[in-house]
Amino acid sequence: MFDSVRLPHRLDKEQFEEIKERLREKLLDAQFELAQRKKKTILLLINGSDGAGKGEVLNRLYEWLDDHYLETLSYGAQTDEERERPLEWRYWRDMPLYGRIGLMLGSWHHRPLLERAKGIAGRDAFHAALDEINRAEEMLFQEGVIVIKVWLFMPEEKASRRLAKIREADGGLRRATVIEWEDALNGKERERLAQAALDMVEKTSTGYAPWVVIAAEDARYRDAAVAELLLKTLDGANAESGPAAAAPSRVSAIALPRSSLISALDMTQSVDPESYSEELARLQQRISELTTGKKFEKRGLVVVFEGNDAAGKGGAIRRVRAALDPRRFRVHGVAAPTDEERARPYLWRFWRNIPRIGNVAIFDRSWYGRVLVERVEGLCSQQDWMRAYQEINDFEHQLERARLSVVKFWLAITQEEQLKRFNDREAQPTKRYKITPEDWRNREKWALYEEAANEMIDRTSARRAPWTIIEANDKKFARLKVLRTIVERLEADL
Repeated sequence: MFDSVRLPHRLDKEQFEEIKERLREKLLDAQFELAQRKKKTILLLINGSDGAGKGEVLNRLYEWLDDHYLETLSYGAQTDEERERPLEWRYWRDMPLYGRIGLMLGSWHHRPLLERAKGIAGRDAFHAALDEINRAEEMLFQEGVIVIKVWLFMPEEKASRRLAKIREADGGLRRATVIEWEDALNGKERERLAQAALDMVEKTSTGYAPWVVIAAEDARYRDAAVAELLLKTLDGANAESGPAAAAPSRVSAIALPRSSLISALDMTQSVDPESYSEELARLQQRISELTTGKKFEKRGLVVVFEGNDAAGKGGAIRRVRAALDPRRFRVHGVAAPTDEERARPYLWRFWRNIPRIGNVAIFDRSWYGRVLVERVEGLCSQQDWMRAYQEINDFEHQLERARLSVVKFWLAITQEEQLKRFNDREAQPTKRYKITPEDWRNREKWALYEEAANEMIDRTSARRAPWTIIEANDKKFARLKVLRTIVERLEADL
C-alpha cells in the first residue's frame, strides 16, 4: 500500500515557485466558491509520523488560503469536560459550518491507533473501532461533510532523525512540529504503530473518504501535493453543490510531476534464452508439486492477470496452466458484462467463479475492470469506481480468510513495444484475431490507463494480496517472474 511513496517525489525550488503561484490562485477561487455556496464542509485530516511535517503542512495551507473560512481542529488528551461525554462529542462540538474548511490534527483515528500500538486493544477490538469510523464517515458524507484523510509518509528512521535536527536547531522548542506518538510510545510500540497504520489505511480507505498517502521527505513536494489534493476536493465539492458548468476543472493545469510505480520499472530486463527452458521446467514442476501435495488440499489459489494490451498475459497463463492438474483448475477470460451480469452487483460474476478448496482459478482480466476500463471509459460514475477500491479489498480479504491465496500480476510493457506487437499481430494471419479497433483506441488513452493502474496498485496492494508488477518487454523474463512469484507465495502459505 505504501510502495508508491518510496519512489522519489521531489520539486526543485524553481518548480515549486511556479506551481505555488498557480495553486494559490486556484485554491482561493475554489475556497471562495465553497464559502458562497454554503452546501459542503471539507475536513482535511492530517496524519503521519512525528517529524513528517504535519504542522508545517497546516501552516502552509494557512499561508495559501483565506483564514476567514479556515479552522484548525486539534485534539490531544481529553479534557475534564470531554471525559464526561462520549469521545466523539468533541469532534461534533467543533464541526465547521457549511462553506468552511477544517484542518484536523489528532483525528478520530488517533485513539484506536494508539491503543493498538500499546497493546491495549486486540485485533478484533481495533477492527471494530475501524468499522465504527467507516460508518461515521459515511454518515458525514451523506450529510455534506467531505473528509480527506492524508497520511504523510516518511520512513520511521528518517522521521526520527529529522525530528532530532528540528529540536536541535530550535534549542528544544517544538514550534510547528506536531508530536503525537513519540512521547507516548517506545520503540517496539512505534513498530506496532506502523503495522496498525497500514491495517487502518487498508480497512478505512473508502470511496466516500479515501486515504491519500503522500511522500513527505521533500517538504516542497509534500506541501504542493496536499494543496493539490485539497484543490481537487474543492472543485469536486463545488461541482456537486451546483451546476457542473459553474465549476470547471482547475486541477488539470496544476498536476504535479509524479513518480509512477510502472514508469519506474527497468524494462530492459531479460533472460538468457539458453537457460530459459531449464528454469521454466523447474518452476512448473515446483508449482505442480505444491498444488498436488497434501497441504494444498486445505487451501486454494486465485491468480489475477491484468496489464497493458499485448503485454503477454495469455502466454504467461499458458505456462502456469501447463503446471496444473487440468481436473482442478479453470481459466476465466473476463470481457464486457452480459445483460444478466449487469442486472446484479458487479462482483457477482466473479463470486460465481471462486474455486473450491484444493483448486485453482486464473482470471484473465478481473474485478479490477471497474477501476480500470470502466473508470477510464466513463462506463460507471466516479462514486462507483471510488468506492470499488474498498469493496475489492473486502472481497479479497474474504477470499484470504477462506484460505484462498490471492496472487495478482500487472504485466507492463512500453508504448514502443506495444506498437511493435500490435503490428506483428496484424501481419500474422493466426494472430489477427488478437487485435481490434478498440486496442488501437486504448493506445490514445495510455496516460489515463497508467494513472488508473498506479492508483489501483497503490490502493489495493494489501499485505495478504499484494500486486507484483512484471517487466514484460521480454516475454521469457515475464513468464519466469510470474511462475517464480506463484512458487514463492505457495511455499509461504503452505
